Amino acid sequence: MPYHATAQRPAWSDLPQRVRAAVATRLGAPVVQARTAGAGFTRGFAALLRTADGHRAFVKAAPHVEQPQLVDWYAREAAILTRLPAGLPVPRPRWTLWEAGWFVLCLDAVDGHTPRLPWNQVELTATLTAFTDVTEALADPPDELTALGLPHLADLAREDILWWGEVAAGREPVPPLPAPARGRLAELVALESRLPGYAAAATGLTHGDLRVDNVLVDTTGAAWFCDWSWLCHGPAWFDLVTLLITGYADGLDVDSLFTAHPAAAGAPGDALDVTLAALAGYHLTAATSAPPTASTHLPAHQRWTGEQALAWLSHRQAWT
Repeated sequence: MPYHATAQRPAWSDLPQRVRAAVATRLGAPVVQARTAGAGFTRGFAALLRTADGHRAFVKAAPHVEQPQLVDWYAREAAILTRLPAGLPVPRPRWTLWEAGWFVLCLDAVDGHTPRLPWNQVELTATLTAFTDVTEALADPPDELTALGLPHLADLAREDILWWGEVAAGREPVPPLPAPARGRLAELVALESRLPGYAAAATGLTHGDLRVDNVLVDTTGAAWFCDWSWLCHGPAWFDLVTLLITGYADGLDVDSLFTAHPAAAGAPGDALDVTLAALAGYHLTAATSAPPTASTHLPAHQRWTGEQALAWLSHRQAWT
């Protein structure tokens, strides 16, 4: 999956003139270069901007009438980033503004790239090390962050992640399944059904959307984590699984990487299998369609992710 080139975004020149002028005013100089972000699956504007005086900033923007959901996500991310503990590998917000019906979020620029796939061992180590810092900082989050009324992964699972039960009940069609997983619907339902209980027992916060395209590796080799709109109450090991799915596809010993990481400390013995089952059902079911506000690459990402999660689970369960 070419995660560095999945987005379909408007160019800087596509933004209304009033929005471009307002952004330039806040940045303090005219924008002379805009490098559109290639990663991600939304149609929102996102670009690295350089001004005439040499300053750089990363800017996201969306129109409220056409993309109200994106506006909500960007506003939520701004509130979260402002309250995250200091010192984390996270782009910090500078300002937000409303202009001509558009919401704009400006962040510090990170000079980096999406991790190369297949995973480079140095970049993988840097990413897992940085995630350790995030895990530790969010295990006991500050009150100002939890006061935002963040969602709970347990509720998100019940409302939107668990789909094998819907398939078993005949309310959703059976997605295409590889041979090892055929006839395993009862086991998949049983596994995914444990996720809400496991998630509810967690006391910390977790990113909630830690895919490889939400990671940047900077020029020093350090990893940064982006797109914080889905921060929620839940276990860090959930994010660890979503991050390592690409590693399974690369043939890495992801079982060992999961077990050895501090985020997995204290996780239930079958937490990895439970999460893989839930992710497989969610992605394979969602891959049948894409909302008009999403990139047309989204179904391919969801299908691939679901297939890899199911293959990893089948391998662990010795399904043949």
